[in-house]
Amino acid sequence: MAQRQAWARERWKAVGQHAFFTVVLALSVLGAPAWANMTTGAALLRIGPAVGLALWYAYWIVLRGGADRPPLPYLVGALAGWAFMAVVDPAFLPVAAAVLSPYWLRRAWWSAGGVLVLGTAWSWQSVTTDGSVDVRTLTGCVLGTAVAVTITCYVATLDHESHKRQRLLDELTATQAERAAAERQAGTLAERQRLAREVHDTLTQGFASIAMLLDAARDDLPPGSPAARRVEQAMRTARDNLVESRRLVHALRPAPLDRTHLADAARELTARLAEETGTEAYTVVTGRPVALPPATEGELLRVVQEALTNARRHARATSVSVTLSYLGDVLAIDVQDDGTGFAHAARQAGVGLTTMRERIAAVHGTFAVESAPGEGTTVAVTVPLLAEPAFSEPSAVSGAERMAPAS
Repeated sequence: MAQRQAWARERWKAVGQHAFFTVVLALSVLGAPAWANMTTGAALLRIGPAVGLALWYAYWIVLRGGADRPPLPYLVGALAGWAFMAVVDPAFLPVAAAVLSPYWLRRAWWSAGGVLVLGTAWSWQSVTTDGSVDVRTLTGCVLGTAVAVTITCYVATLDHESHKRQRLLDELTATQAERAAAERQAGTLAERQRLAREVHDTLTQGFASIAMLLDAARDDLPPGSPAARRVEQAMRTARDNLVESRRLVHALRPAPLDRTHLADAARELTARLAEETGTEAYTVVTGRPVALPPATEGELLRVVQEALTNARRHARATSVSVTLSYLGDVLAIDVQDDGTGFAHAARQAGVGLTTMRERIAAVHGTFAVESAPGEGTTVAVTVPLLAEPAFSEPSAVSGAERMAPAS
């Protein structure tokens, strides 16, 4: 709305400027004295430059859009045409007001200076034509010049304040848009945290309770009986779903990023993997860490989570490493395990890999997977770095931090 109003205001200002030029030029030409006694050649000598000046104005100001910022060629050519017209007939001196019309409403000093020059030129023309100027005429000229200077300066000041107000409105609009985006992001994070709490308080706690009850029921059954085996199977299923629900909670609410950066969050993930499974899991950080936008770091963390989950559930790996390499304008992330690997067809069909690929595409990065049966798996991610280094840590600069497996 503000932009539309500004456009309409500029449009009507340009229309007024064009109308002012046309009226002043027409009145100056029609007001030239002794038209009736002029020869055709003398009339053409006065009308021709006026028409040329009008065409010059139309080309540079109307057609080429120079109403806001008149180009220098227009000013040079228009002043030359006005000077020629003033030499031919001093009655054309007011044409200077038309020539400088693109500047009247936009530059106060141009306006005041132009009016003063015109007033001085009119006085000089009167002296050279009549031989002298009486007090009344001189007083009228001075007062008229003063009034014209005051009006043009006032109008130019209003125009300057209008542009200043428009800039403030544009800045306010941009600030409101940034605030709205921040509020939307905060609302999204709050909703994800709420869902994470709901899942934790319902499904996770429910699976934990089921596992405990099944464990107690197994102790009351004869070892090795069919009922005990079925209870054991149900208990394993409950525990697997308990792990999955916890993973879902972590995916919905990447808690490490609430209090730290991506590098530290990756260390916490590998530390948790080492603690819970006994797998050798560690994180290596090279280069100087750079703070990415929260949304980007969240997507990268979820990709690392998914890669570690795949290594935990499917690869049967004994060693898993996460490498974050800050390479100036690119962040490269490699998640590598020494597990069983998989074939090319499975690589293309996996839902988890598709989800990771979509997440990386959303942050304008690249995603690749290298794997073969029995040769482990490497997930390689690269994303552009557009921010400046926002924090530093000695461990990141030195290169690596290893997390020993739980005893």
